[in-house]
Amino acid sequence: MSFCHGLRLLYSQLSLFSKELNRPWYRYVSNSLALSSEKRASDFSSFVARTNTCGELSSAHVGQEVTLCGWIQYQRQGLFLVLRDFQGLTQIIIPQDEVRTVLYDAPVESVVRVTGTVISRPPGQKNPRMPTGDIEVKVKTAEVLNSCKKLPFEIKDFIKKSEALRMQYRYLDLRSFQMQHNLRLRSQMVMKMREYLCNLHGFVDVETPTLFKRTPGGAKEFVVPSRLPGRFYCLPQSPQQFKQLLMVGGLDRYFQVARCYRDEGSKPDRQPEFTQIDIEMSFVNQAGIQRLIEGLLQYSWPNERGLITTPFPSMSYAEALAKYGTDKPDTRFGMKIIDVSDVFRNVEIGFVQNAVVKPQGSVKAICVPQGATHLQKKDFESLKESAKSQFNQEVLHLILKPDESLKSPLSKFLSEEQQSELIQALKVQADDVVLLAAGEHEKVCSVLGNMRLESANLLESRGLVLRDPTAFHFLWVVDFPLFLPKEENPAELESAHHPFTAPHPSDTSLIYSEPAKVRSQHYDLVLNGSEIGGGSIRIHNAELQRFVLETVLKEDPELLSHLLEALKCGAPPHGGIALGLDRLICLVAGAPSIRDVIAFPKSFKGRDLMSNTPDYITPEELEPYHIQVAWPASEAEANKN
Repeated sequence: MSFCHGLRLLYSQLSLFSKELNRPWYRYVSNSLALSSEKRASDFSSFVARTNTCGELSSAHVGQEVTLCGWIQYQRQGLFLVLRDFQGLTQIIIPQDEVRTVLYDAPVESVVRVTGTVISRPPGQKNPRMPTGDIEVKVKTAEVLNSCKKLPFEIKDFIKKSEALRMQYRYLDLRSFQMQHNLRLRSQMVMKMREYLCNLHGFVDVETPTLFKRTPGGAKEFVVPSRLPGRFYCLPQSPQQFKQLLMVGGLDRYFQVARCYRDEGSKPDRQPEFTQIDIEMSFVNQAGIQRLIEGLLQYSWPNERGLITTPFPSMSYAEALAKYGTDKPDTRFGMKIIDVSDVFRNVEIGFVQNAVVKPQGSVKAICVPQGATHLQKKDFESLKESAKSQFNQEVLHLILKPDESLKSPLSKFLSEEQQSELIQALKVQADDVVLLAAGEHEKVCSVLGNMRLESANLLESRGLVLRDPTAFHFLWVVDFPLFLPKEENPAELESAHHPFTAPHPSDTSLIYSEPAKVRSQHYDLVLNGSEIGGGSIRIHNAELQRFVLETVLKEDPELLSHLLEALKCGAPPHGGIALGLDRLICLVAGAPSIRDVIAFPKSFKGRDLMSNTPDYITPEELEPYHIQVAWPASEAEANKN
């Protein structure tokens, strides 16, 4: 085979992964790590056995001798190979001498080190899809550092792999450009956050304990046995108490990239262990925390994601629920909930009248644009079934036909004037669909909020773009209730967030007489319909904190005796916030799941598929902890066998 013919074959081979080269995360890794100077190049290649990375070489390096280390991405008949590392790809020409013998049988994904000269590619053979596509390296010496066995999947982003397989072989999945992009983006944003908080605003990075004690209220905690009979640690849901104690200790401004743990079972957007950017400040109010976080995000925001504008808009919890049916609204698209109770107040329909005559009863609706064009009968049935199964709520649909008449069993109960009022209230146009529900205010808002999101999913699956994937819409949600009725016993109250949140200054007196009506000084930060942060101004008065725990929440205050004692010792007013780092990076990276931005995540069921944990422990290992396992009957029988 001639040398030129071999080049043409390799060029053809490279076209097979053109999709990979054009993917956003590959372009991001290549562009963000592109080196503009030799000084920048030395940052990546200092202290190691290479002179350059596989993604930095260009025409400016022609004639230089370089040493590259990486994995074989492609191999072509012992004539050429493509070498890959964290930064990109470089084409390697193998001379027909002893070097060919070294590399000829090296399997794909073997680790090699090559030394050679950078040369320009022949005319017509440059690859514009590769940042290094103008050059190639003609090898002088080569060494296979480690050969690779046949892998369970190819290390190419355009090759489909199940999530379970990716997690089982996570160390291989991490080699992909997508995972490299996500983890490096995460690292860069965290470093910018540290710089902003510590260097620019005087925050102190403090590590807090992982072994702690049970905290009343909140999520379920992981329990850790100790060698003291009957005594256990708990893994902290967050460093909440510690950061408040640091304020009592006069640290003034605290920050931590904190590991947190919650035993919440299987949830698609949750992990049993997760990371948050944890912040607390003394002598601060809600506005101060909000401005800090807006500045923090602006400072750490990746340039390629565009600018974000501050201040972020703000909305009360009540308004968010009334307009969007949720406390974390996605404001990238409309379809807001509209109250149409006045239109239906005199309509002789049983379920409607039953709703509007009640104190909290209402009739509400959303307008689904072009729903009649893009949604089918089965879609409406699916939406109604979802409303029934999740909320025990009936939902009706109406279609505005091109002749401006309503198609619905309801239309015969509505006069022309009422139909016109409904159309005007919802700004309905031809082929739009109205989804309507009647009942108690919060329940109706919740079901229509769910219908809003499900309808958007259906429309986008049919080609309509309602939510711009490149847009980032931040929103502060404020004025949450301080307490909520317990689901299992509505006569009792529980904290809407946690028991340390201070009441709204205007509602402080109500906490002793009508605690259910008290608003809190809690605030959530929402991005594109996902909660990415939450915080509050804290209770810094020991008597008020004891009253909330003992009288309102019926919790044993002795569990928090250390905190109550600290609050008596000159605790300053303080407040803070925690940003969910995993979810934030997931949204910034455009990843489908938070598991795609965590190096070693747990599965949907909370298991580590790579190491097969959680795992069994022998009775002998449990003995020092005074624990015996009460096996279910089926497992006990299996263990005997």
